[in-house]
Amino acid sequence: MKVLLHRDIEGLGFLGDVVEVSEGYGRNYLLPQKLAVQPSEVNIKAITKERARQAEQRRLARDKLLKVAEQVNETEVTIEALANEAGHLFGSVGEEDVAQALREKGFEIKSKFVVMGEHFRKLDSYEVTLRFEKDVEAKVQVHVVRPGEDQEDGDRSEGAGDE
Repeated sequence: MKVLLHRDIEGLGFLGDVVEVSEGYGRNYLLPQKLAVQPSEVNIKAITKERARQAEQRRLARDKLLKVAEQVNETEVTIEALANEAGHLFGSVGEEDVAQALREKGFEIKSKFVVMGEHFRKLDSYEVTLRFEKDVEAKVQVHVVRPGEDQEDGDRSEGAGDE
């Protein structure tokens, strides 16, 4: 079934796109929720201005994301976390923790932008990817340390106990 989208739908298309969907998805969800209509000349013409406006908004949003990605790239943040003597954390450091640390440095970062394979469970330095869109990424360095230590102090205190 072909439908004309009335809104941007992630993974499906943008406002004004004519897309092919399954009969059930179209009839039971998209059409009743007024997210799409049957494509016709009248419907396509009616949505043309709105489509141009939406395209401009997407372009401006992308430009903003590119600017943020450029600014945050190669930034270093330190997150304090409680850990045992072996350096294993009591808990873990996740996406929201990294996003919060970046927000505290003045960057507009949502936790959905932070890409981590798994949460950090040890005191260490990690490289984290921020994915704003498919092709807009930045890398940040995250240092997980004990409270009251900065990154350099944590490195020295571990070596001092070995002597």
